[in-house]
Amino acid sequence: MNPGKTSTGMVLEQMVLPALEHGRYRYQRQVTIGVRLGGGKHVVDVLAEDVAGKKFLISLKWQQVSGTAEQKVPFEAICLAEAVRSSDGQYHQAYLVLGGPGWKLRDFFVGGGLQGHLTHSDLVRIVTLEEFVSLANQAKL
Repeated sequence: MNPGKTSTGMVLEQMVLPALEHGRYRYQRQVTIGVRLGGGKHVVDVLAEDVAGKKFLISLKWQQVSGTAEQKVPFEAICLAEAVRSSDGQYHQAYLVLGGPGWKLRDFFVGGGLQGHLTHSDLVRIVTLEEFVSLANQAKL
């Protein structure tokens, strides 16, 4: 396999979905949850549900090498927050999961750097892939 061709789909298959299964979450992949800000359908990578019925939106961003994915993180966080906020309690929280070695701003994002800039940042938790897998494995989303 060519390491430069790693895809989010492969990350889902190899790490995220088994972690959700281990944590006893039910899930669906590639779920349309409404309309994204600015138009167009909003599709999340995973919609997970815990044993108590709480639903979580999960968006995965993979950055193998430095590139434009970092510029998309704030907009994705805004769209996820809006989806949770406007869901009338249907969605409990959203996760924006950053995987791969190519992030220059990963520490900024996962350290809460966007919180002062986004009104509803409390609705979206930005985490590393490793942190998400740990949370999901332990049923602690």
